[in-house]
Amino acid sequence: MRATELGELSAFVAIADAGSFRRAAARLNLKPSTLSHTLRMLEDRLGVQLLLRSTRRLSLTEAGQALLTDVQPALERIDDAVERLNQYREVPAGSIRLSVPHTAALHVLLPRLREFSERYPDISLEISADNGFVDIIQDGFDAGIRLRSDVPRDMVAVPISPPVQVAVVASPDYLARHGTPMTPADLQHHRCINRRLIQGDGLQRWEFMQDGRLLRVSVPGKLVLNDAGLILATALDGQGLAYSADQLVAEHLAAGRLVRVLADFSPRIEGFCLYYPNRRISVTLRALVEMLKDTRVPAAH
Repeated sequence: MRATELGELSAFVAIADAGSFRRAAARLNLKPSTLSHTLRMLEDRLGVQLLLRSTRRLSLTEAGQALLTDVQPALERIDDAVERLNQYREVPAGSIRLSVPHTAALHVLLPRLREFSERYPDISLEISADNGFVDIIQDGFDAGIRLRSDVPRDMVAVPISPPVQVAVVASPDYLARHGTPMTPADLQHHRCINRRLIQGDGLQRWEFMQDGRLLRVSVPGKLVLNDAGLILATALDGQGLAYSADQLVAEHLAAGRLVRVLADFSPRIEGFCLYYPNRRISVTLRALVEMLKDTRVPAAH
């Protein structure tokens, strides 16, 4: 088999697995137009249509599904064989794509990046900082970092930071107009900015410690968001109370743009985890996991 044919088959499998040219292109570090051209070349060479394309989605033809069933396991075995060669190297080589919230990028990864690059100079690390929901499999990432509560249940999760302090905050303007809650029960009379959970379709319940007991409170509010950065911006705009991690709001508290409330009731929650699909991981990713796991960076305040 020629190298170009192997490349075309690898591109086809990546597109079928990702479900879009954009996601597959990100995974392969190619332009979507390049990937589309590669697929057309494969279809022309084989004389059959492999994908049905529409403006919204891609789907496999019957021939495409048959080819994927036969080819995907073979390509995975080739990838595994190449990956096993890493054990013969003095230091691992390869690439890692990570999806990381801005806070974790600054407080968990950044303090370790120099050490990691010096210890593993042949590993290329790409970090995508995004506070919103990311499907690491569909978007072509090798792993992600999120708070433990946000890690999908079907992923392997490795703790890489200490617990995180919770903070309930609001702008001075909001508190001047609506008053300051003194206990968690007072939240029922306030405008709270709700957060849609990544897992499932429920809303996050706010956790508090009261009289030695953990309370999980469903808070009222007409605004529901799924992005930590947008929740913070909305709180800064005076639209309600926000439930956040103290690392996210520390700068705004220090500047007086936000005020912390219910501090005596606010607990610590499980910290950040590096997570990846439940399958054997590469030597390169294992190197990053071990570094972050062995020396956990203290939480920033």
